[in-house]
Amino acid sequence: MKNLEKARAGVQDAEPEEGLQEEKVHFGYRLVTLKEKKKLVSRHFDTVAHKYDFMNTLLSMGAHLIWKRRAIRSLGLKAGQKVLDVCGGTGDMAFLAARQVGPSGLVLIYDMNLAMMEQASRKLPRAGYSKVVSMLQGDAEQLAVRDGVFDATIVAFGIRNLTRMEQGFREMFRVLKPGGTMLCLEFSTPRTPWFRRLYDFYSFHVMPGLGKLLAGSRQAYTYLPESIRVFPGPEELAERLREIGFQEVRYRRLTDGIAVIHLGKKPS
Repeated sequence: MKNLEKARAGVQDAEPEEGLQEEKVHFGYRLVTLKEKKKLVSRHFDTVAHKYDFMNTLLSMGAHLIWKRRAIRSLGLKAGQKVLDVCGGTGDMAFLAARQVGPSGLVLIYDMNLAMMEQASRKLPRAGYSKVVSMLQGDAEQLAVRDGVFDATIVAFGIRNLTRMEQGFREMFRVLKPGGTMLCLEFSTPRTPWFRRLYDFYSFHVMPGLGKLLAGSRQAYTYLPESIRVFPGPEELAERLREIGFQEVRYRRLTDGIAVIHLGKKPS
């Protein structure tokens, strides 16, 4: 696994963490300290990493691949641009972005969990983007990157797992170039009542059982729907992005709202 050269992406040392004991946040339905959530999220992805891609495809019936392609297309990336994939995990979004920016571009996968990035590293040669995609392990709430480096920052199905969601978005805002675009692809709740009931039954009763049977962890796939349920709805999230400083904030629901694309620009 290779890290991006500091001269190319402006990597810097992150500030030490402070105040992780006092505040309580959600880990699914549970309220835990910030420090506890970091440990629980790390343990969660250590557990699921080896089956992560398989389970995503199975549980979403392949829809996550369609959502990711639509999300990347909505960015309108150009050849030669630099993209930061926050909570980039096994690399799906990074590889799609690499196809858009081409050999003259740059995509950096930034993730705290080594087990997830090892999965991306195994996929990288087959994807054919070894000269475009690099990886760096680190905390998304304290990006070790200089201000104004990237043309686009993206996060897909990862922002729920941060201890401080707004801080993660602030960091994505900070490292964007003026005029750059932030993309967030995240789960939400279906709008249609009958579909919402069906989705909830599947999420809370079927999904955990499949997680136990096929990935060896019922708890990991109980956390997933719980974390979606406590996550802000599309309009609330859009308002929070505006408060952080993003402009031209808009969102698009996919599959009746199971997933939502949010876009926002850093002022020029």
